[in-house]
Amino acid sequence: MSLIVRMRCQRIPEFVVRLLLCAACILAIAGPAAAAEKPRIHVEDYVIDAELAPKTHHLTAKAKVKFTALEDISTAVFELNNALRVTRVTNEAGKALQTERVTQDYTVRVTLPEGLSKDQSQTLTFEYEGTLATGDDSPVEGLKLAYVGPDTSYLLYASRWFPMVGYGTNRFTAAINVTVPAFFEVIGSGAKPAATHAAAGGNKTFSFEWQTPSFPGTIIAGTFVPAKIGNMSVYFKPNHKQLEQLYSETAEKEIAFFSNLYGPLPSVNISIVELPDDTVPSTSAPLLTAIAARGITQKVNYRLLANNLAHQWWGNSVSPASKDDFWITEGAARDSEVRYVQDAAGEAGFEEATKDMAVGALAYDNIPLSGVGKLDPFSPEFQSLVTDKGGMIFHMLRWEVGDANFDRTMKSLAQQYAGKPITTDQFRGLTEQISGQKLGAFFTQWLDGTGAPEFKNQYTVYRLGNNKGFRIVGQVNQDLDLFRMPLEIRVDTDGKSEMKRIDVAGTQSTYSVETFGKPRRIVLDPNNWVLKNSPELRVRVAILRGQQLAAQGDLSEALKEYQKALDANHNSSLAHYRIAEVFFLQKNYQSSANAYRESLNGDGEPKWTEVWSHIQLGKIFDLTDQRERATNEYRQALQTNDNTQGALDEARRYLNTPYKRQESSGQ
Repeated sequence: MSLIVRMRCQRIPEFVVRLLLCAACILAIAGPAAAAEKPRIHVEDYVIDAELAPKTHHLTAKAKVKFTALEDISTAVFELNNALRVTRVTNEAGKALQTERVTQDYTVRVTLPEGLSKDQSQTLTFEYEGTLATGDDSPVEGLKLAYVGPDTSYLLYASRWFPMVGYGTNRFTAAINVTVPAFFEVIGSGAKPAATHAAAGGNKTFSFEWQTPSFPGTIIAGTFVPAKIGNMSVYFKPNHKQLEQLYSETAEKEIAFFSNLYGPLPSVNISIVELPDDTVPSTSAPLLTAIAARGITQKVNYRLLANNLAHQWWGNSVSPASKDDFWITEGAARDSEVRYVQDAAGEAGFEEATKDMAVGALAYDNIPLSGVGKLDPFSPEFQSLVTDKGGMIFHMLRWEVGDANFDRTMKSLAQQYAGKPITTDQFRGLTEQISGQKLGAFFTQWLDGTGAPEFKNQYTVYRLGNNKGFRIVGQVNQDLDLFRMPLEIRVDTDGKSEMKRIDVAGTQSTYSVETFGKPRRIVLDPNNWVLKNSPELRVRVAILRGQQLAAQGDLSEALKEYQKALDANHNSSLAHYRIAEVFFLQKNYQSSANAYRESLNGDGEPKWTEVWSHIQLGKIFDLTDQRERATNEYRQALQTNDNTQGALDEARRYLNTPYKRQESSGQ
């Protein structure tokens, strides 16, 4: 179970920023919409019959919902998309029950005339229908999660397209039957027998059955031509058909990597599906991963794909027991993505991915992770904390207990809690049992605490006699009194660099290490194993917060955050680039061009700012009827030979055909 609405610092051009309607990286997550109240029932099973009418954007459905009371109740409360109207609710005897629709919290309240005692079960049948054409009634404001249309229809689990409780925590089984026009394919979780043609209208019905409690509530339908490649079933649109093999092979590698770490999945027959660009960047469900069209490029976004596939273990198999425990599954998926980067791209890629994760973790470092249950789960704060700070906790835990203990812990977690929820206390207990270490201070520090240390190092080098080398006597200072963790230091010498491990506890920690070569430089935590503050990260944090505000449409506040980044580093190409994006959106082309020039003259980090600044300058010159200057910029973009996010393809396109702003899409 995953719904990724995060933005990460390495994601680039302005059109991507505008399309990501909710934010917080690669992420990559997925989090639940806020529930109106603590669930007092647990849904066990669904039998859903749904019919899609793409031309009229209409959904008609009947859902039999078996549930158990968690306490004595007289009313059963379910969440349901506000675009859907309940026409009738009946009990097992066929008696119609009184219902109340509460649009403020997307709920339907069903009165149970005879009540229901704790641990008693009942089955209700909901009949409902509605038009799903826009995101106006979405459980997440401004984010379209359900749509019925003539080319592609999608009913994401997060959209509440069927009556539900406990998003991401209430595991259930389901049999879902979806009737669509004869030219549609339907993709969902579970066994899919051959489609059967209905007697009237030439429609056909696809049936999906999921018998292990999980989150099989996502359905995608459309004009796909499925391709079976290895263990993968790929459902791409015709313009991406040539990429099916590439994505299938990448997914196979990632599944094999994670299977080696965590143990195999019950099935590796996974569907990879293309989503339209008007919804989330990606999402996952049991044995299903979906990526928006903008993310399907010649250069595979293997990080996004890895994060989605990791959710087969973390979210779909192992699930959080409550909203407070979301950091376990979202953080484990994020850390899994970063570990795959380490395997696929080496230490340089690993370092950059770790920094991306640290930036997200520090974006809201005044809020303890243990307090996320009080936040709106689609807020940037919740998303950043459970995904990126959660990921950093797994990353640091690996350093704290060592690779071998960490790998045993993760495999045990995946196997012992397969098909089950897990709490934070259970995870801590499992880790302590396997590692043999007391980790109370570690979890208290990173779950209950806020902020991160900023290390400063003072040291003196002494020469040892008899050609025995050198001794470094130093002191690490930082501002968190309760901080305690091992810290790696790298000593660069006249010869080979030497790695040492020291203990840091409190605001001042002394250390003494010896080296054979003469020390020239000492670097604290060179491999970024510990979440820490630094001038570089403060710049990137401000930029990330600005991106999130820009994605939500608050451009003036976004500019303030970008200015903070420039105050910290006036030479930041990324900060200038983001400012230029905002001016471009405001049609302030002169200021935008100036900022893109500043980006080109900046520190060149990240590298893609060069190629995209040239492309954006070309667009500005096209919009202001300066075609010769525009083509010059597109040629300079091509000369960079940097195809990040399809940059070279875009430059070639506008070199041939002048860029024109499309008012309907805001470009």
